[in-house]
Amino acid sequence: MPSINLKGVLAGRVAVVTGASRGIGEAIARRFAMEGAKVVVSARTVAAEEHYLPGTITDTVNRIVAAGGDAIAVRADLANAQDRDALIDAAISAYGAVDILVNNAAITYFIPVETFPEKRFRLMMEVQVWAPFHLAQRVLPAMKERGNGWILNISSHAAIHPQKGMPGRGGTVYGMCKAALERFTTGLAQEVFDDGIGVNVISPGLVATPGVIHHKLINETNKERVLPVEHMAEACLRLCHGDPRQITGRIDYADAVIEEFALRPVDLV
Repeated sequence: MPSINLKGVLAGRVAVVTGASRGIGEAIARRFAMEGAKVVVSARTVAAEEHYLPGTITDTVNRIVAAGGDAIAVRADLANAQDRDALIDAAISAYGAVDILVNNAAITYFIPVETFPEKRFRLMMEVQVWAPFHLAQRVLPAMKERGNGWILNISSHAAIHPQKGMPGRGGTVYGMCKAALERFTTGLAQEVFDDGIGVNVISPGLVATPGVIHHKLINETNKERVLPVEHMAEACLRLCHGDPRQITGRIDYADAVIEEFALRPVDLV
């Protein structure tokens, strides 16, 4: 039976998780709460009628609190700088300085380059590249002051260069965003290595999240490779505790982290 351990490896830590209304972000928020973190659950969807996909930040928080954990919901559109600032301000107001930042939020359009609208290009770059950069800027000063902290960016296998000659699905811009996020991760990890701050990036593999199902990314050729979302949550947890000097600057994949650290994914509250 899954439960909250208030004395877990994240006991007393303040964690901000973006894109946590459903899918991977929701799973990360719940797993971190199970290890004693105070979780700031953020996304755009507060009520069910606000989005065509199931899941809200209210639902995520209610599940955590009902299990005995500590979490608050903060609505934020990460394409908006004021919302990003307000998110961090709300976290500090509720719990104090942020110890862990998980940049999971994304907005994705699969459109060929030739017809890709500039407005959507800029939106994807804003949410998936500039927002993680900006949020990191907001939490880094307090992390440096305390000499400890973790930033985890959620990437995708789309960041890897595609094989030549293989058919595309309009994922060029998505891949650009994730490649930029990975380079940002390793660069920042180098910058703050002496400050006791771990910065890592991880890709989930194929997880049957509501978004993945909506975009029809699971088919007959890959359905055998689908992993439970609990695997990603467990891998993310491992990259946000321990010695930041030993676990930083990593470009990781969930299945590889599970194997390397011999992790046993658990059911979520």
